[in-house]
Amino acid sequence: MSEQLIINLSFLMTQPTGHSIYARNIIPALRSFQPKLLVSEAALPQFPDHFVDHSDYIAIPGNMNPDHGSKGHLRRLLWTQFRLPARHRQLRGSLLFTPIPEMPLWSRIPSVVTLHDLIPLRFPRKRSPLTTYARYYVPQVLKQAKHVICDSEATAQDAIDFYKIPASKLTSVPLAHDASHFRFLDLPTQNYFLYIGRCDPHKNLQRAIAAFAQLPQHSDYEFWIAGTPDPRYTPMLEAEAWDLGVQVRFLNYVAYDDLPRLINQAIAVVFPSLWEGFGLPVLEAMACGTPVITSNLSSLPEVAGEAALLVDPYNVNAIAEAMQMIVEQPQVRSQLRFQGLQQAKQFSWEKTGMAIGEILKSYL
Repeated sequence: MSEQLIINLSFLMTQPTGHSIYARNIIPALRSFQPKLLVSEAALPQFPDHFVDHSDYIAIPGNMNPDHGSKGHLRRLLWTQFRLPARHRQLRGSLLFTPIPEMPLWSRIPSVVTLHDLIPLRFPRKRSPLTTYARYYVPQVLKQAKHVICDSEATAQDAIDFYKIPASKLTSVPLAHDASHFRFLDLPTQNYFLYIGRCDPHKNLQRAIAAFAQLPQHSDYEFWIAGTPDPRYTPMLEAEAWDLGVQVRFLNYVAYDDLPRLINQAIAVVFPSLWEGFGLPVLEAMACGTPVITSNLSSLPEVAGEAALLVDPYNVNAIAEAMQMIVEQPQVRSQLRFQGLQQAKQFSWEKTGMAIGEILKSYL
């Protein structure tokens, strides 16, 4: 009997962000395995027709992803525990791959999973389902899995430090960008700094806004925040911008096709996160030739190398000085553009997918 790879894509969102972008970009590199994809009908448009046909995917419920909030997460965990094993048996699966840290616990299904970050443990929130998930469910998954793929060396070290997972069981495989999509467009620079991502507290947007307010001529510029608003935190950021008298625009979710132009025309992408498993916006900005200001913590130096201004994210003055440097020194901007374009060339989804494929092959 031939070996059958099953890929669990039950978490895919209809508006792709980090985990969904990762999954949809590595699948093409795994086509040689002729995998069966467990995916909802609603998520299928994320895959071009020449990657997925009707014989490749098995339709599953579409109400199990983060689009459906905490109930979606709970449905997915229950489905993973009680329904997925039967699907795996029906498909005569030899190996299950889930691009997030989920699998049926206490089963004999050989599994490989991806761990993206341990932010819910680094920044725990009382009564948060994600903190509970990271504290109790994820460590059991990692201990039971045959192998764990990590987005970065920083994430792999977190798995060792928080969960005591042996280093031999972990492989760091960096994420990437679509070079045909995120590229230098040679467009005129407009008067805005740009942040891309959620408004979670660890994203450090309060300090970023405070730093923007320190620019001597901040009234000449705007700070744009591109990401789905969070009713728990976005109002606080709006109030801070109002109190400081600075121009901050909340753009909501920006479609994938619109991101390259938005990034290309920014003065700089400001991404001062307190911790990241990888930091895709940093790589995508460098691929567009846009200067980057980011943190000197976690995985971000792995991504940026020497091609960005690395700052202490807890130091508002340091963030402000980096923003002012880019505004006032054109030669710094030009140098960062050149270095960023070179750094981005080191990352490709083809390389990422091939590295993951080699890991999966060793367990088939």
